[in-house]
Amino acid sequence: MSDINVVPVLLAGGSGTRLWPLSRSLYPKQFLPLVEENTLLQSTIDRLEGLQNKGVNCLDPIVICNEEHRFIVAEQFRQIKKGTQAIILEPVGKNTAPAITLAAIEASKNHNDPILLVLAADHLINDTGSFQQAVAQAACFANEDELVTFGVETDKPETGYGYIKRGKAHSISSIAGKANAYCIDCFVEKPDQLTAQKYVESNDYLWNSGMFVFKASRFLDEMAFHRQDIVNVCEESLSKAEEDLEFIRLDTKSFMACPEDSVDCAVMEKTERALVVPMSAGWSDLGSWSSLWEAQPKDGMGNVTHGDVLLDRAEG
Repeated sequence: MSDINVVPVLLAGGSGTRLWPLSRSLYPKQFLPLVEENTLLQSTIDRLEGLQNKGVNCLDPIVICNEEHRFIVAEQFRQIKKGTQAIILEPVGKNTAPAITLAAIEASKNHNDPILLVLAADHLINDTGSFQQAVAQAACFANEDELVTFGVETDKPETGYGYIKRGKAHSISSIAGKANAYCIDCFVEKPDQLTAQKYVESNDYLWNSGMFVFKASRFLDEMAFHRQDIVNVCEESLSKAEEDLEFIRLDTKSFMACPEDSVDCAVMEKTERALVVPMSAGWSDLGSWSSLWEAQPKDGMGNVTHGDVLLDRAEG
C-alpha cells in the first residue's frame, strides 16, 4: 500500500476573544507565540513534518481565514519557508461547516478526491509523535470512506470542552499495522462539573477536539444530503471569487447569504459513517487564561512568566 495523500485544511478564522486583551480581533491567538517561539499557526504547520514516516504524504495546505488577516497568514508561512495551495478569505465567519465545504471544493479542483486533514490553527499539541500516529490511523479509515474525528483522552472533568461518547470498537489493517477507532454514540455539549466527573469516571467519553479526516468527496456528499443550502452558497461564492496570487477572495454578496453551522451539527452528528480515533498528545484548545497557564512551565510558586519579570512574593 502506497502513502496516502492528504491535504491539510487549516481553520484560522477564529477571533480568540477569551484571551483578550492578549488576543484581539485584528491579531487573534493563532498568530501569537503563546507557548513556543513559533506562533500557534506556525506550530500547526510544523507538526505535519514527518507524517510521511507514518505513511501519510502531506501536500501544501489550504488555509481559511478572515480577509483582514491575509497578510499575517502569508507572512507567517514565509517566515518558516512553507507554501500553501490557497488562502481562502472569508468576508465574514460562518462557522466550520461552510469553511470546510469551501476547502473541500477547492481541494477537489487540484487533486483527485483528496483526503482532508482539518485542523484548528490555534490549538496546542505537545506530543507530536502521538498526534501523527493518530492522524495516520484516521487517514486509513478516511481512505475507506469513513468520516473521522479525534477524541482526546480525558484526564480531568473539564467543563470547557464538548465530549464524544465512544461506542463499538472498529479496526482495519493499515500500512503501519492495525488502525483502531470507535463508532460514535453521540456528541455531548459542554457539561456541568458533576456530569463531567461522571464522564471521566465512565471512561466512555473523549474530549471533542474539533479536528477531522475524511475524503473531500465523502464530506461533500454528506453536506449535499444534510445541508445542500450551504453547499450551494459555497459553490457560488467560489465561482465568483477573485484570485490574487495565493489569495482567493470570496464573493461577498454570495457568501453573506450562507447559513452558519458547525461541522458537528451539519454532518458528524447525522452521518452513519462517523468514527472517533482516540488521541493522547498533550492537547489543549488554549481557550482561556487558565488553560494557557496550565500549558506552560511554572516556577516553584506556580508562576508563569515571559521576558524580564521581577516577582515579589507572587504565587500562581
